[in-house]
This record gives sequence, structure tokens and C-alpha cells, in this order.
Amino acid sequence: MFKIITITITTLITLTLSALAGPEGTFTVRGTNPGGQGEYSGTVSVRQTGQTYSVIWNVGGVKYTGTGLGAENSRGYSTMGPASSSDSSIAISYISDGTFGLAYYVEQDDGTWRGIWTYGGADKIGTEVWTRR
Repeated sequence: MFKIITITITTLITLTLSALAGPEGTFTVRGTNPGGQGEYSGTVSVRQTGQTYSVIWNVGGVKYTGTGLGAENSRGYSTMGPASSSDSSIAISYISDGTFGLAYYVEQDDGTWRGIWTYGGADKIGTEVWTRR
């Protein structure tokens, strides 16, 4: 009985801390390229830098650098403002080797972040799931 209570409390604390973290942290990334043109994996690091977020992906040895704007979802409405630990979505512009793009992620109930992305001039989207490390 004590073991079950301990596991339950530990799980609740972990989920609570994860929910309070906003998008900051280091994540494992799994994604699909636009138009379903293959899958990939890597890492992404998000940290608050003043009122914005610095976002750095490493996928297949390629570095993508981005700047993100957060928003908090409260009672069904998104409130945009300075970066905050209560942000539950993040929009990111990124660049790598002269290629630019846009991505948008929303925190899920299980603590993962799910999103879509595209690059300049594209007419299709890719998908990503971030899992906190």
C-alpha cells in the first residue's frame, strides 16, 4: 500500500512540475518531414531569453536556431505576452544554412509538446512531438 501511495505522489509531483515548466527544457524530438517525406529524430533545447525563447534543434547533425513567442491558454482563450512558465503554446521562427521556417507547438495533457512546421516557400507541413528528457 505504501509503495502505491509513494508512486502516486511521485507521479503527481512530476506531472505538476512538468506542467509548470512551460516550454523551457531539453526534449527528444520525433517528427515527419513535410508531405510525409520521411521521419527523423533529434533533440531540441528551449530556454527563456528575456521576453522570448531561444530554441535550438539538433537533427541529424544539423543545427536549427529559432526564436519563439509564447502564449498561455486560459479558459479556452490564448493570451500572448512575454515568455512565461505558464505558456502552453509556442510559435517559433527558425533558420539553418539560409533556410527559414515557422513552427507552432501546443503542450499536451501528458506533458509532450505536439506541433506542425514548414519552411519558406513550402506548401506542405511536417509534424513534431517533443518529449521532455
